[in-house]
Amino acid sequence: MPLSLTEFDNLTQIGIQAARQGGAILLDYAQKGFQIHKKEQAINLVTEADLRSEEAIIQTIRQAFPGHQILSEEQGLQKSPTHPIKWIVDPLDGTTNFAHSFPMYNVSIGVEYEGKCILGVVYDPTRNELFLAQTGKGATLNGTPIHVSATPKLNEALLVTGFAYDVHTAKDNNLEEFCAFTLHARGIRRTGTAAIDLCYIASGRFDGFWELHLNPWDTAAGKVILEEAGGTVTNYAGEPYSIYGNTIIASNGLIHQEMIEVLKSCREQ
Repeated sequence: MPLSLTEFDNLTQIGIQAARQGGAILLDYAQKGFQIHKKEQAINLVTEADLRSEEAIIQTIRQAFPGHQILSEEQGLQKSPTHPIKWIVDPLDGTTNFAHSFPMYNVSIGVEYEGKCILGVVYDPTRNELFLAQTGKGATLNGTPIHVSATPKLNEALLVTGFAYDVHTAKDNNLEEFCAFTLHARGIRRTGTAAIDLCYIASGRFDGFWELHLNPWDTAAGKVILEEAGGTVTNYAGEPYSIYGNTIIASNGLIHQEMIEVLKSCREQ
């Protein structure tokens, strides 16, 4: 049974409220200082700010929707098996940036309904930029509609990518792909935050993105925002993208097939 407009709007308002609360906490810690801890891999970091932001976001969601499922980066899945709505939360996307005082990080909140991503909220507190999309209603940046770029060819495109935490040791990485795209595109950047990457494609700042080994909270919100802005999101094979999958290509749509071909050539070698 589809959600009513009122239900959709309520989800959206709570998503925005939670994202702004989380973002305010991140800015407060950025100004006052924080401690850094290491996860199971020494290069994979978590800060006090991650944890406090996550607590505030979850509390806001729980107060409004106590029966909903919540999947968050630090606490995992808080399950309510009978409920069709799942919130997917990254309280600090770009932790390494944050830990180094590099101002490129955000709060990312996506909502799934019956297994389909229907709502995306990404809030960048350092720029006060709120990216928002509801399925079927388009995407906005601070309330203004956004759309992907009209860049027609890969050799005119500005791409963005990221590297997994285990890139130093994993055999399956995108280093060769990075070299290949360097020779085919106008330029490549790395922001260190997948949610921002997807939102920047949605707003025409980037033209394409690819990456391996992302988690659901990295892309749940950005997927909706990009698709509602007219973009295309698939796996490396060009098949429909799942946030639980292992590979992603995102683009303005116009350069998508060229990106698939470059990745295919890398994988066939």
